[in-house]
Amino acid sequence: MRMKKIFLVLAAALCVATVSAQSKFESQVKQAAQTIASQKWSVGLRAGAGAQVKAECFYAGDKYFEGLLGWGFLTGALDFTVIHNWNCCNWDWTPQAGSWFLDAGVGANVGGGKAHCSFGIAGQVKFGIKFNKVPIRLAIDLTPSVGPWVVYGQKVSTEVPTFDPTTGAQTGTETVTVKQKAQWGFYSTGLLNAAISATWCF
Repeated sequence: MRMKKIFLVLAAALCVATVSAQSKFESQVKQAAQTIASQKWSVGLRAGAGAQVKAECFYAGDKYFEGLLGWGFLTGALDFTVIHNWNCCNWDWTPQAGSWFLDAGVGANVGGGKAHCSFGIAGQVKFGIKFNKVPIRLAIDLTPSVGPWVVYGQKVSTEVPTFDPTTGAQTGTETVTVKQKAQWGFYSTGLLNAAISATWCF
């Protein structure tokens, strides 16, 4: 009889713990869903030193993450940048049209092609307007990146003369392809990354 009571008490405690854990899990899932739903997103296009698609995720009011992916015209390479931005200033210069803003941020940049790549720290200063009647942000920005530029495994073809082994006279030329060693340099082209962008907010 005593063992039966102990068993019943343990079973009841287990049921209470299971219900409590399930309730806590459901609460956490609901809270996470509400957080995601409260975030504001936007997508758009950026054109200038490169052609890129962009996405922005706003949180905590004046802070947002921005991702840029596309092709750099100056570098001839694929380019990917992630920036954490802050809204620094706002102006109500044209209340009928929209509100003006100045944002700034810092992040990282990675780019590359078939035989070269770059990586480093990226920054951004952005000035633009958010229209009232349509959910669009139009802006001009400077997004420089600082870091090394690496050229690896590049093949270079050169013409070399050929000689007759008997007489030593030159008989013509032949093409020789040489694979160069990796070379490092400063990614100065990344400092010129300026463009305009149009972003649809939703």
